[in-house]
Amino acid sequence: MATPVETYHENGEWKNKHEGNDRASSTHGTKEEAIQAGREAAQKAGVEHVIKKLDGTIGEKNSYGNDPRNVPG
Repeated sequence: MATPVETYHENGEWKNKHEGNDRASSTHGTKEEAIQAGREAAQKAGVEHVIKKLDGTIGEKNSYGNDPRNVPG
């Protein structure tokens, strides 16, 4: 099963990785570039995209796959 893509800041760079992986799959100079690349990776894999703030807390989540809940609307 594919794991969510996480966009986060580390060592002065914005990075993307699938949750649970040790290494980043991509590195970017800006948050916007990292978000775009993370979104594309999440859409391709059909998983959730978790975007973190500078402090490491979750700022936003977007789902591009099968939602685990049955929520009307």
